[in-house]
Amino acid sequence: MPKSQLPELSRRSGFVILPFFLWGTAMVAMKAVLPQTEPLFLAGMRIMPAGLIVIAAASWLGRSQPMGWRAWLWISIFALVDGFLFQFFLALGLVRTGAGLGSLIIDSQPLAVALLAALIYQERISWLGVIGLFVGVVGIGLIGLPADLLTAFGQGDLAAVIAGGVFTTGEWLMLGASLSMAVGTILIRPVVAHADPVAATGWHMFLGGLPLLLLSGMYEQNQWQSLVNWQWLCIAYAAIFGSAIAYGLFFYFASTGSLTTLSTLTFSTPVFALLFSSILLQESLRSVQWFGVGLTLASIYLVSGRGSVTEAELEPNQVDPA
Repeated sequence: MPKSQLPELSRRSGFVILPFFLWGTAMVAMKAVLPQTEPLFLAGMRIMPAGLIVIAAASWLGRSQPMGWRAWLWISIFALVDGFLFQFFLALGLVRTGAGLGSLIIDSQPLAVALLAALIYQERISWLGVIGLFVGVVGIGLIGLPADLLTAFGQGDLAAVIAGGVFTTGEWLMLGASLSMAVGTILIRPVVAHADPVAATGWHMFLGGLPLLLLSGMYEQNQWQSLVNWQWLCIAYAAIFGSAIAYGLFFYFASTGSLTTLSTLTFSTPVFALLFSSILLQESLRSVQWFGVGLTLASIYLVSGRGSVTEAELEPNQVDPA
């Protein structure tokens, strides 16, 4: 599918938003389980079984399995960055920071994707798309930042903002997760140049989950002894829906469409996370957060519906052959 068809797909089908809905609700499920388990165990249990599911689905659908050293090399790099490192930073960061601020940092990665895609793949977005990117950053900032930090920032008290704990261990871990996801999104194109995107997605989750469970066995204790039935269901939801289905859809879309346009939909993830945490975990949204939700949705429209530059608008030598 050409890149220019992705905005049309987003208008015609709800599937393009589904990965971000599943990721947002999976964050809620993980946060609910985390007090009764260990972060590396939870991260490994989220993606390694999901990888096996996707690999089995690829075989059932008749998709080709990776062949040749180039395919396995790119899949291994992909597994290291987007599988192991992303989940490693995410799980450890989720222990040390709030869900709102964590989502804010992770889901600001479309800016890094836009920059990398412009440098590496010569992707272009219009000035409306650029505005949409920054509107999205402001929106998720209003959603995730604590009220006292927003007040201090509005008053120009930079010292109070820094003292308020923005740059702590948990936030740096979430930043690592954000950058890992951005690089992983960029890597999908060389991966699918040598392997089927569905099979590659499954193998990268399986291979990325192995070291997480290995490290959990070496350094963590009582990973599952305190878990009850509903918590196992939460882990299963995060694995099947929040990983197997979400990652399969996301990297399929990423392999066939505009990386900048698709990645900007990531701004919707903290919206879904906060909405469902307010319903299921009784966390309330402040009025400023609802305003942030509105800005976030506006940014998605600007970049996905109005902000992309189609192939017809590019010079012939600017069109990415992928």
